[in-house]
Amino acid sequence: MSDWLAAIDNDTQASVLVTVALVEGSGPREAGAKMRVSLEGQVDTIGGGHLELRAVEIAKTMLATGDTHARLERFALGPSLGQCCGGVVHLAFEYVDASLKELLAALRERRQQDSWRLTALDGDAASALFDAAGKLIAGTPGQAPDTFSRERSTHVAQGIEGRRWLVDPCLAPRAHLTLFGAGHVGAAIVRALAHLPCNVTWVDEREDMFPLQMPDNVRIAATDTPEEFVAMAPPGGSFLVMTHSHALDQRLTQAIMEREDAGWFGLIGSHTKRKQFEHRLRARGVPDERIAAMVCPIGMPGIRNKAPAVIAASVACQLLMVWEEAASAALAAPLRLASASAPPRREPRAAIHPL
Repeated sequence: MSDWLAAIDNDTQASVLVTVALVEGSGPREAGAKMRVSLEGQVDTIGGGHLELRAVEIAKTMLATGDTHARLERFALGPSLGQCCGGVVHLAFEYVDASLKELLAALRERRQQDSWRLTALDGDAASALFDAAGKLIAGTPGQAPDTFSRERSTHVAQGIEGRRWLVDPCLAPRAHLTLFGAGHVGAAIVRALAHLPCNVTWVDEREDMFPLQMPDNVRIAATDTPEEFVAMAPPGGSFLVMTHSHALDQRLTQAIMEREDAGWFGLIGSHTKRKQFEHRLRARGVPDERIAAMVCPIGMPGIRNKAPAVIAASVACQLLMVWEEAASAALAAPLRLASASAPPRREPRAAIHPL
């Protein structure tokens, strides 16, 4: 979970939420990136450099002067700003008053569900939080438009009355990893994935192997029947097998191969272990194309160091590549889930249209 959102409930300091609302050309962070600024410092980043320095200055000026009006500022990333990205970044600045803090607390509770956050960038302060069906979750009814584009990433749209709104999708992580094995490498991989946009189900028979402190995106499962968690994994989910037992690795591999909707599958081991598993899988009738998709050894090519932290960094990179490719494919396709769950089309009381 993002640090700016994780800390919002426990912080009593006044703060300003800064969001990358729009990126034209090249920018240091993507639309939707955020940081929270107080007079004492900041949490998270919108990309660093002079852009971030200028944004922090604006946010702190708002706090020092008591300026609570939301605003949208344009920054050309050229010589005048001391950056050479060449693009243009539009930043939204929102003073975190009691109403917005309550909305962000609701968003924090919904971090495993898709939400859309709307904030007025002109006129009186107004913000709202909607679910995928268009239901108002938080905010003041009647203030924010109830029809808006759910197919785009974070953007600025204009209402029929000319008022500009920040439309900010806050989507649950799509990437899911079921990790079998709580040994040194498994623990290192969990640490490597702790702050990445994914959810992890960590499975092992040995309950005492799990650490006492667990990242927010990790759910542990101490069980004598780990194969059940293969069936429980979401369609398209990723699997990583690295238990203390080759026999258990074999059973889990067989179970994963039997799932036609399984996503990426990695098995820790050498080329020799792969050959042994391939032979056994073919003997059990597993198709060659399914066997060929099995990743073993795991990790990025060219990295030979076998220290747990090195393996974890390499595998995390490998998984990010898989997940980002899947996310790009999903963005290229129509957004069917949100539209399927949305209410019947009706005449909007206050529609907004992308700028």
